[in-house]
Amino acid sequence: MLRKALKHLKLQKKSRKKLILNSDQGWQYQMKPYQQSLKDHQIRQSMPRKGNCYDNAVIENFFGILKSECFHVKKFESVDQLEKEIHEYIDYYNNDRIKLKLRGLSPIEYRNQSLSL
Repeated sequence: MLRKALKHLKLQKKSRKKLILNSDQGWQYQMKPYQQSLKDHQIRQSMPRKGNCYDNAVIENFFGILKSECFHVKKFESVDQLEKEIHEYIDYYNNDRIKLKLRGLSPIEYRNQSLSL
């Protein structure tokens, strides 16, 4: 997942210092090679304490939106079709779907604007 994300992000050096990767306390996220890879790419790791769900709220909110706007409104004929729809929805969500909390911008527009400050 990390390699795939790094390949797609193509972040400027300046923006990498602001990048935080949040995960649970799974064993794979605690492995030294994984943590070193994060450091090598100037990504700050965030792992909440057990039972602390507050920093997980953002992704839980996203999954709720994904389900209500994409998953529950269609009937899928196959897993491949579902996967394709999810990829398309994530692209729409990141690039086109505006949010009032982001000053009427899409997440990508908001991030790019904040990086240029």
